[in-house]
Amino acid sequence: MDPRLWLATVSGAVTLGYLAIRKLLDYDPREPPLAPQRIPIISHIIGLYKRTYNYYSDVYAATGAPIFTVPLPGQKMYVVSSPDLIQSIQRQHRAFSIDPILMKFSSIIAGSSKESDAILQHNVYGDDGDHGVAHESHIALRDGTKPSNIDEMNRDMLREVSSSLDLLEPPIGQTKRIKLYSWLRTTLTSATTRAVYGPMNPYNDQSIADAFWEFEQGIMPIIINILPTLFARKAIAARAKVSQAFYKYYTSNGQESASLLTRLRYGVATRNKLPVEDIAKIEIGGTIAIMVNTIPAAFWTLFYVHANPALLASIRAEVEACIETARGEDGTVTRTINIVTLKANCPLLLSSYQETLRYVGMGTPVREVTQDTYLDGYLLKKGALIQMPTRVVHSDPKLWGENVNDFVPERFLPENKSSRPKESCFRTFGGGKTLCPGRHFATNEILAVVAVFVARLEMEPVDKEKGWEAPTSWNTGAAGQIMAPDRDVEVDIKRREGVEEGWRWVVRVDKGDKVFRMVTEDFGDE
Repeated sequence: MDPRLWLATVSGAVTLGYLAIRKLLDYDPREPPLAPQRIPIISHIIGLYKRTYNYYSDVYAATGAPIFTVPLPGQKMYVVSSPDLIQSIQRQHRAFSIDPILMKFSSIIAGSSKESDAILQHNVYGDDGDHGVAHESHIALRDGTKPSNIDEMNRDMLREVSSSLDLLEPPIGQTKRIKLYSWLRTTLTSATTRAVYGPMNPYNDQSIADAFWEFEQGIMPIIINILPTLFARKAIAARAKVSQAFYKYYTSNGQESASLLTRLRYGVATRNKLPVEDIAKIEIGGTIAIMVNTIPAAFWTLFYVHANPALLASIRAEVEACIETARGEDGTVTRTINIVTLKANCPLLLSSYQETLRYVGMGTPVREVTQDTYLDGYLLKKGALIQMPTRVVHSDPKLWGENVNDFVPERFLPENKSSRPKESCFRTFGGGKTLCPGRHFATNEILAVVAVFVARLEMEPVDKEKGWEAPTSWNTGAAGQIMAPDRDVEVDIKRREGVEEGWRWVVRVDKGDKVFRMVTEDFGDE
């Protein structure tokens, strides 16, 4: 090679490298303070890889900063640890928007067409008013999951849960062995999807349900989007199988006999002229929303209740006191568990459930900065992303006390309100415009499972050496907001002493708007 050409090439490469690094390290002193790093950028990458959802908690513990800057390759991040700043961000939903991220995420994970991607991105910043897929979808989700609008979904879901528990309960004197997480996944997948998608639910076919979970486990390589046909081959094939099932569902008008939620969401898609092929592809994101976090939340609630014999006995007494028992003319005994009654009369059950969500919540709500904006005196630059890690807030001893790393089932009892932080510090369901709309439905489902379990069954781990030793949760999927266990827990199930053969069990939820209030926004949801 000509020495002059070689010199020009090397000089060009060095210059480009310098400019790229300068771009990555570009920092304005008006921005939030830089997170400490021994090696610029590389330290953060290594920390996130090794510590995953705990990394930002480590940074916060070292700095105590309410907001800090984390430069990553190709993207600047502002990480927020202060509940008050998070509330401020949620109120400024145009300056700090989730919609561009959601629409991009939807198209990437769904593999939708370029035509549909353009429709999803239309008016995503809301410059032309509250229309377009992003804004209309928020309205559909809100209206479709109001407590007064989910009665039919509740009935369908509870009927499926009751049926599954009827099949699980062994005869008197016998034991049934199950893998707890696997059983919950099968049961709640069926109950939830039948309630949402109706009698023509694509997940009635077990192979479609299996394909969805195959996809969910392999979603990260699809999101990274580097040679996905090589690194995400199985997940892409599973996604295609689910999409084909939903295409058949929609072209057969399955949505017409489905829940109000499904009908409203389908209406948004068709009004905005999304092709049915892409509606079917994008619906895999809808399935993620309704299923991925309910199952681990139910698992951990059951796990921690049973891991503490005194807690189990107290919750069992609460539930027993709420059961209505009736004897028919033919002598049949019917025992009814009413979810509304549980919410009104089982404070320890509710507190244990909420403490579980605090203890294992690890979601990270994200926003895009759509314009240069000052927040609490700090400059947040257009194009940067904001992360608000639940784990940081939920593990802050300044908020929750020195026992923050302990599972304290009594933490959320009404009489302990003065010793815990305000409701905005409970972040499992997010908040603001993107507050989880299905939280009431999911709560009903989990409370039903736990209440019926403790009322009807005894459960103990097969592995006596490990006992109720909690599994690790390092491998939770990319879409998870709740830690999923890295291993299943095998348990032996038997009928509780005193529970007789032939009893009929009914689980119901009375119609009404009253909710179990856990987040700030719920205090206006009466």
